[in-house]
Amino acid sequence: MAAKTYDAGVKDYRSIYWEPQYQVKDSDILAVFKVVPQPGVSREEAAAAVAAESSTATWTTVWTDLLTDLDYYKGRAYAIEDVPGSDEAFYAFIAYPMDLFEEGSVVNVFTSLVGNVFGFKAVRALRLEDVRFPLWFVMTCPGAPHGMKVERDLLDKYGRPLLGCTIKPKLGLAAKNYGRAVYECLRGGLDFTKDDENVNSQPFLRWRDRFLFCQEAIRKAEAETGERKGHYMNVTAGTMEEIYERAEFAKEIGTPIIMSDYLTVGWAAHTSLSRWCRKNGMLLHVHRAMHAVMDRNPNHGINFRVLAKILRLMGGDHLHSGTVVGKLEGDREATIGWINLLRDRFIKADRSRGIFFDQDWGPQPGVFPVASGGIHVWHMPALVSIFGNDSVLQFGGGTLGHPWGNAAGACANRVALEACVQARNEGRHLEKEGKEILTKAAQSSPELRMAMETWKEIKFEFDTVDKLDVQHR
Repeated sequence: MAAKTYDAGVKDYRSIYWEPQYQVKDSDILAVFKVVPQPGVSREEAAAAVAAESSTATWTTVWTDLLTDLDYYKGRAYAIEDVPGSDEAFYAFIAYPMDLFEEGSVVNVFTSLVGNVFGFKAVRALRLEDVRFPLWFVMTCPGAPHGMKVERDLLDKYGRPLLGCTIKPKLGLAAKNYGRAVYECLRGGLDFTKDDENVNSQPFLRWRDRFLFCQEAIRKAEAETGERKGHYMNVTAGTMEEIYERAEFAKEIGTPIIMSDYLTVGWAAHTSLSRWCRKNGMLLHVHRAMHAVMDRNPNHGINFRVLAKILRLMGGDHLHSGTVVGKLEGDREATIGWINLLRDRFIKADRSRGIFFDQDWGPQPGVFPVASGGIHVWHMPALVSIFGNDSVLQFGGGTLGHPWGNAAGACANRVALEACVQARNEGRHLEKEGKEILTKAAQSSPELRMAMETWKEIKFEFDTVDKLDVQHR
C-alpha cells in the first residue's frame, strides 16, 4: 500500500486562501463580502474560509488535491477592510479565477459565490455586497433582449421618462373589468399598464382571458390617442412549458411587451425567456418579487446591486429598482448606484453609492430602471430628478386612487411629468421648486389639481433599514 504524501486533518484555510500580496487579474471575477465572524475567529481566517468554501476547498485535505493545480484554481482572499460604524463586521475581498465558471451561466457563478458558504459555521453572518464581472463573462451572457434605445425607437417615445401603472386591486378583478381598467389608464395618458407580480392565472382571471381583454384595451387606446401603448402581460407560471405557451400567445395577439418575476421564476428559466424575447421581438419587463428576502438585512444575504447586475447579464428591458421617495425600502445614494449599474456602459467604483468595483458592460444595452411603490404626483419632481429620462415611473394607487377615476389619474400623472420635464429642461431645480412647478401646471389641469389635493398629506416617512455603510460614520 502506497504511503501517504499529504497531511490529513482539518485544513488550515488561512495558510492557503489568504493572499494579501495577490495581484488581481482582469479576467478574475471579484467579490466583496461583509463578514461577521464567530467569536474567536480572526478576520483573516474567516475571509480565507469564505474564499475556500466558495471555490475549491473541503474541510480536510484529500488525496485528490494532488491530482490538480489547486494553486491555480483556488479563490483568494486578497484584502480586508473595516466596515464603517461596525465593531463586528469587515469586508473581505475575494478573487476567483475565470476557469472556475461556465461561460454565460449566472446560475453557475452564484452556486459558488452564495452556495454552501452562507451556512458555514465559521461566520455568524455573511452578505455579498458587490461582484465585478470581467468583460469576458459579460460577453458570454445574453443581456437585454432589446435595451433602452431600441425600445424608444419601437415605441416612438423620446425625451422623457415612460409612464406606467400597476392595475389594482392586485387580485380579484375579472378579465373584462381588468381590461376596462387598463383602457382607462392608457387613454388617460400612460404609456404602459402592468400586471402585478402575483397575477398569473387564478380561477377568477385566467391568463388567456386577461391577455385578450388587455390587448383589446391597448388597441382601442392607441386608436384614440395616436400613441403606442402596452401592457406588461405577466407570463410567469409554474413550469417553463406554460411560460412559453403564454409568451407565444402574447406574441400571436400582437402585444409589444411581456413580464417575468425573475427571482421566483428562477435564473435559468428567466435567461431562457430573455433569449426567447430577443428572437421573437418582444420587450421584457422584469419584476423583482422576493428580492427583500435576500437584500434587506444589512448583514446577511445579497445586496440588490448584485441582483441588478445579475438581471443585466441574464436579460431584461426593464427592472424594478425602488423609488427612494415611495413606500418601499431604498436609500437614495444606493438607489442611484443601482440605476447607474443598470443603464450605463462603464461604471467606476464609487463607495459613496456603494459600488466597490469598476464595471464594464461592453456593448451590452442598458436596462430601464422602474420606480414603483407608493408614488403619486407630489413625488414627480423628485422622481424626474433622481431617475432622469431613461426610466419608467410606475404608479399604482397614485393613478387608480384618483377620485375621478383611472383616466383622470393617468392624465394627472402625464401633466405632472411633462411639467417637470419642461422645468428641468429650463434649468430649474425640481426638488426645490417642485411645489411651484406642479401648482402652476394644475392651473390648466383640473385632474392634476384634484390629485394634488387628494395626496397632499400622504408621506412614507420611515427610516431606511439598509443604509450605505458610509452613512454610519
